[in-house]
Amino acid sequence: MLDIVIYEEDDLMRGLLEEWLTGAGYRVRRATVPGAPAPEDADLVIANIYMPKHTGTRLVDEIRAAHPGTPLIAISAQFRAGLSTAGTTAQTLGVAQVIAKPLTRGALLGAVGAIIGPAT
Repeated sequence: MLDIVIYEEDDLMRGLLEEWLTGAGYRVRRATVPGAPAPEDADLVIANIYMPKHTGTRLVDEIRAAHPGTPLIAISAQFRAGLSTAGTTAQTLGVAQVIAKPLTRGALLGAVGAIIGPAT
């Protein structure tokens, strides 16, 4: 089973992401502190990035240190709708893809599937 770690402070959003991902067959773990060592390897990390141009790169660096070599999807309400998912913003942050909030189940599962494949 493919493992996904989620860094999301908002309980409702984290619950929704977990519901969508587990419903698609992925195993989901909640992360608490970005700098803390990961209890086990993950196949993908999804992180809510607040203020992508300022503190977002620092958060991405901390997550990358906790999960070296693991692809990362950044989600944020501060990304504009229609943003290229793997374009300049993703490259600047050093992530595999970015997704603007509000996001849809289809957009999330499409991005996850493109990066790590289907759960089954």
